[in-house]
Amino acid sequence: MAYRLSEAGSSVIVIEHGGSDAGPFIQMPGALSYPMSMPMYDWGYSSEPEANLDNRRLAAPRGKVVGGSSSINGMVYVRGHAKDYDGWADSGAQGWGYADVLPYFKRMEHWHPSGHGGDRGWRGRSGPLHVTRGSRNNPLTKAFVQAGVEAGYAATDDYNGQQQEGFGPMDATVWRGRRWSAANAYLKPALKRESCTLVRALAQKVVIEDGRATGVEVVRKGATEVIRARREVVLAASAFNSPKLLMLSGIGPGAHLAEHGIDVVADRPGVGGNLQDHLEIYLQMESIKPVSLYSYWWLLGKAWVGAQWLFLGRGLGASNQFESAGFIRSAAGVEYPDIQYHFLPIAVRYDGTSAVKGHGFQAHVGPMRSKSRGRVSLASANPVTAPKIEFNYMSQPEDWDDFRKCVRLTREIFAQPAFAPFAGAEIQPGPEVDTDAQIDGFIREHAESAYHPCGTCRMGSADDPEAVVDPEGRVIGVKGLRVADSSIFPAITNGNLNGPSIMVGEKMSDHLLGRTPLPAENAEPWAHPNWQTAQR
Repeated sequence: MAYRLSEAGSSVIVIEHGGSDAGPFIQMPGALSYPMSMPMYDWGYSSEPEANLDNRRLAAPRGKVVGGSSSINGMVYVRGHAKDYDGWADSGAQGWGYADVLPYFKRMEHWHPSGHGGDRGWRGRSGPLHVTRGSRNNPLTKAFVQAGVEAGYAATDDYNGQQQEGFGPMDATVWRGRRWSAANAYLKPALKRESCTLVRALAQKVVIEDGRATGVEVVRKGATEVIRARREVVLAASAFNSPKLLMLSGIGPGAHLAEHGIDVVADRPGVGGNLQDHLEIYLQMESIKPVSLYSYWWLLGKAWVGAQWLFLGRGLGASNQFESAGFIRSAAGVEYPDIQYHFLPIAVRYDGTSAVKGHGFQAHVGPMRSKSRGRVSLASANPVTAPKIEFNYMSQPEDWDDFRKCVRLTREIFAQPAFAPFAGAEIQPGPEVDTDAQIDGFIREHAESAYHPCGTCRMGSADDPEAVVDPEGRVIGVKGLRVADSSIFPAITNGNLNGPSIMVGEKMSDHLLGRTPLPAENAEPWAHPNWQTAQR
């Protein structure tokens, strides 16, 4: 938003509570496990005890740093499936079908196929956001794609092109060996213009006068002040903090606001509701050949990787190591993929902890379209208090069936000939976990968030009582206020959310500027010819 608005000559102030994104922990792709667990970069949120997951509190990281969550994420770039956006339009977000958003994906991308093939006609080649692919030199990374094909699934050369379904290379927001966050792609170039200013402060609430947003109350250097907006205020504070700020400003479920002594400006019951996320599990295998990243999973090994990146800008540190992907349908009759895979050539948790002692590999796998819904609410009217986050994971019977399929289908893929030279014993869940009840127990104990929260300021038609913003991002019931982040998603998209979130900023900037949207592109996505009767 800051980039496009300042590009058009508008005066923009960006309010950011977090600090600088400089330094190797953020900029080195191979160090991705560090920033999301560092209080200087992460808000440190966690869920309420999840009743269906052994009452565990799951980590819910969000970026508290320049670049937001794009500065602490895994750098995986996924647009989502065309039918995700057509579903948005059908639910009341008119103008957000895939034909409408495809031009904005292309406008934002600077895609580098680099000899890896890909669907050139569907990709952008001159946008600010560099999208690349890793070297895929590790034999385990190659074996994963080959095993998927051997198991009977399709191959896809570009899941962000016409055909998402299948196994193939994974895209990343990495450029010249560095994390290419929203800060590097958009904010820093915008700040070179006199019309864009960065203010380091904590936003406490939106100031609303006579039904119109006129500024933002912030705390800066210990003092409370109001930064005035001559035109509009735009919230882009995440699926957790955007609804929190709306509620602190008097916009939300009236009864809930009254409980915290907040005067109601606009009674919008949908604020904070409709919370969605992707939940995932890791299936881990021993590698009987010493070809995994475990060779570098010790002090001197990590030092070597870091030094090679720091001085030469290349090596293992220049990749997020998520270099192969898979999108499959769980059963015949499922129209488009509902399971996603990230493959990693080491057996380790996403946050870098609990590395298996030895060579191994793993697949991150989870369902894409759970019907479970949660809520973000206020724990206090104090702006420094963390919001109350209730995902309500695994609350639908279908969730359990979907996850059991994830386990069994992944085991089948790992049993293919491509992995025969590498695969040893199953580490997790372990061969003793086989029945539905045993698999369910594993899920309750080990499922983790994939860190894709969205939906808490849902976009819809202005006459929808549960909608929070209209299709132009305008908060219903308040003038001069918009939301432009993943919180406005009506439904979660297939895959990681950084790409779709940036697309929202691109498209919303045109709405705010009063421009005619880019012309729709009626490109037809690929569908399995026998999806009604065949799984693969």
